[in-house]
Amino acid sequence: MNTPAFTTLIGALLCAAMWGTSPSARAQPVDEGLPEAAAEGRPPQPLWEAGLAAFGTQAPAYPGARQRTSNAIVLPYLLYRGRVLRAEQGTVGVRAARTESMELDIGFAGSFGSAASDNDARRGLPNIGTLVEFGPRLRWRLGPAFGGQLGAAVPLRGVFDLNNRFEYRGLALEPSLSWGTRAAGFNLGASVGLLIADERLADTFYGVAPVYATATRPAYVAKAGLVATRLSFNASRRLHRDWVVFGFARVDSVRGARNEDSPLVDKTQGTAVGVGVSWTFARSDRPAER
Repeated sequence: MNTPAFTTLIGALLCAAMWGTSPSARAQPVDEGLPEAAAEGRPPQPLWEAGLAAFGTQAPAYPGARQRTSNAIVLPYLLYRGRVLRAEQGTVGVRAARTESMELDIGFAGSFGSAASDNDARRGLPNIGTLVEFGPRLRWRLGPAFGGQLGAAVPLRGVFDLNNRFEYRGLALEPSLSWGTRAAGFNLGASVGLLIADERLADTFYGVAPVYATATRPAYVAKAGLVATRLSFNASRRLHRDWVVFGFARVDSVRGARNEDSPLVDKTQGTAVGVGVSWTFARSDRPAER
């Protein structure tokens, strides 16, 4: 299943789902709780767009890791904004229900992996593969606040390992509160959220089986619960009809998290940053459906 063609396809979908996102141990769309908020006051978006996106990130290998990973990638993307079928801003699939203030859809996200050989705490343990997530998401538009728009989101997603024949890695719940506005030609946003994992997903990051225990790394059974608290900032600007630049910064804290006492946690706070650019080379003349 993990063939180059399949990986390329997943990569293209990830680029559509993660465009303008913050990849690290996990990735989160910058406006999960703000459906259409960034588009207010602007002409309708096209029904579909196709292009290329290039972005680079630097982040902890996982929440609580001292070692950092750097990734750079160029991928094609396809955005589609149908009334039911959607492929944009963390949604690749079906918009099941929508009102003026609420939306239920099927979300898709992903994150880069990290090699255990590059991490002192995880040396000898299995690698963390490229993780792909899929599942339902509720979003609320809460209205104007502090000169922008306030929103909330609660995605629940199954997590799968792309590097290990799509092996199931567990469930992730990530409630967040978001704020966004436009100023001086920029789309600006901020969000605060929680990353909560079931026991299986927590074990992917923090578990140490007895066979991998050492004198300085005791065996550890990971527990379900809070993985990290996150504070994110993001910005994007359209330079030209076809060109957009974007960037993000995020702080993750594992202080008070369920597995803070894991031997694989050697730093309670970490910062992720990334920048990117997208080029649209084709678009529909037909406007998007609301």
